[in-house]
Amino acid sequence: MNILDTIIERKKQEILDSKSKISLQQLKDSEFFGRTTYSLKGTIQSKSGIIAEFKRKSPSKGIINDKVSPLEVVSEYEKFGASAVSILTDQDFFGGSFDDILSVRKSVNIPILRKDFMIDEYQFFEAKSMGADVILLIAACLSPNQVSEFTELAHQLDLEVLLEIHTEEELLHINKNIDFVGINNRNLKDFKVDLQHSVNLKNQLPYDILSIAESGIYSEQDFKFLKEKGFNGFLMGEYFMKNENPGNKFKEFVSSLIK
Repeated sequence: MNILDTIIERKKQEILDSKSKISLQQLKDSEFFGRTTYSLKGTIQSKSGIIAEFKRKSPSKGIINDKVSPLEVVSEYEKFGASAVSILTDQDFFGGSFDDILSVRKSVNIPILRKDFMIDEYQFFEAKSMGADVILLIAACLSPNQVSEFTELAHQLDLEVLLEIHTEEELLHINKNIDFVGINNRNLKDFKVDLQHSVNLKNQLPYDILSIAESGIYSEQDFKFLKEKGFNGFLMGEYFMKNENPGNKFKEFVSSLIK
């Protein structure tokens, strides 16, 4: 199995464990379940356009930064102009947890993307209960029909949907209700980065859909290249998180863009 297959198999067991511990009703009764969500559509084209990510580790890079807390990082991201923040909640492969979102929800007034491998309806109720505003759907581990059904459920819960694709075949996963299409510059199966491949895919998207460039953005030049090619937003994490002070690195990066 490739790493994505391994992650999904582990995720299935994780979801079963979660269901046995916390009922759907308990999720619905939680503090944040009834809150009005923030719209990424309303922020992605303002401020920096960057969805700045909090990520401790990854299967390809190992430990990136496990010394800083979500609150100190995402507060700085917001302060210096992030349009939204992305927080990993996968424990085994990315070192995240539900608490990472719960710990910052009351302090952050911009959208939070729950970044995880969403394969079960239960996870959408989890996302709502922890205070997320946007969820990620990864085309590589879902069928077009699942994407359609999950998008409908997300919208019923007042959550926006970012659909991530990487291949031409995955263009078939796009439906008219998707809020954003993210194109991952990094192949999830072999982790190779190819910005031009992403641009080629972007040129095949519906003209009226908001597009997000994801991963593999390592420099001001990468950012500007993708922006010039028409991407509306940029999901960036590793570039900031590998620094001792991710918030300060984000500030420096944003400042460099407006010189």
